[in-house]
Formats: sequence, C-alpha cells, structure tokens
Amino acid sequence: MLNSKKPELKISVISDYICPFCFIGHKRLNSLRNDYELKIQWCFVEIHPETPVMGQPVAMLDYSSDYWDTLMIHLHRLADDEGITLPTQTIVTNSRKALLLAEKSKSLGSKIFNPLNDRIFEAYFVDGQNIGDESILRNIANECHIPEYIIEKAWQEPYANGPEDKTPKLLLPYLQYAGSINASSVPTIIINNQKLSGVVEKSVLKNAARLMIEST
Repeated sequence: MLNSKKPELKISVISDYICPFCFIGHKRLNSLRNDYELKIQWCFVEIHPETPVMGQPVAMLDYSSDYWDTLMIHLHRLADDEGITLPTQTIVTNSRKALLLAEKSKSLGSKIFNPLNDRIFEAYFVDGQNIGDESILRNIANECHIPEYIIEKAWQEPYANGPEDKTPKLLLPYLQYAGSINASSVPTIIINNQKLSGVVEKSVLKNAARLMIEST
C-alpha cells in the first residue's frame, strides 16, 4: 500500500491580527496544506501597542493619506486574488488581548487553535469587529470552544492592559526573535533559512517549501 502521508513542513510566521497583509498571507499559507502537513509557529508581535482598546481612526496612524490610499489599493487587489471581500478599513484597534488569547490557546492543540486563529482574523477584517474589546473576544473564544480558564489566564498576564511600552512576557520572545532576524515587516514568513517578507506569491511559498523538503 502506498504511503500517502504528506511531508511535514515547519514554518515560523511573525504576525499581528490587525495587519491586513498578515490576513492575506495567512490565507496564502493555507494553500500549502494541500501538499504538506503544516506545523506553523505563530510568532505574535504587536505592531501598534499605542492604539486604545476602543480603537482609533486609521488617519491617526503615522501614514500619509497618499501612502495609505496606495496601500489600500494594493491590499484590495491581493484580497480579490484570494476571493476575499474586505470592507473599507476606517478604524484600527488594539490587538494585545487577542494575541494573548491566541498564544494561551496554543496549549489546547492545533484543532482548537487553528479555528480560533482563523476566526480572529475574519472577525476583524471581514466582519469589522473590534478585537480589542474583551466582550467580542470572549464571544469569539466561546464560539471556538476555548475554556474559560484559558481566557482568564491570558488576560491575567502582566501588562495585558498596558502600558504600551511594556510587552507581556508571553509575547516578548517573539519580539526578540523578530529583532534577531531583522524582520522588517509583518508578515515575515520563515521557511528553513528562507526569510520571506510581506505578502508573497503562492508560487514563492511553494518553491520555498519544496527547497526545504529537498534539503532534509
């Protein structure tokens, strides 16, 4: 009988839930599941810790209006390629508690973590929900069968409520890792010794995966 088991592919991804390009990159990564058993280490890095929990207009981010408009045109083209309809983003929110919730939920295994990971992205970018709001996050967690004790542990972490210049211990190793490899953007995808910055084509991902398998 032929062995139909997919080869295992280990990947690290530096990401934040409020990064729209991380959402698109996440969707593209999932295309590799057709050929590989993905083992993804999600390295959560908070890119806008200064953002209040209730959110703020994107106009308050440190981008010129021309740059932002160009960025959004590019984003919507990428989304169209993936068959995703993105609403116009007018508000950016704080992601710290979403990242802590996801990080703590890793202990429950991939069958629980992966749907939660998907749902947080979709809640923010497709449904337009404020994932900085505890009540919204709790609803998402309940929907994904996250036990109450995981939710509480996640949000009892020191600095879960700020201040912005303090990184929770649970997330600090990822920030340090990003610095150690000079990651210049999110997402950054690391496949073997290949560092892929930003949203890359599926063909690039597939080639990187092939090279990794061939080298093992």
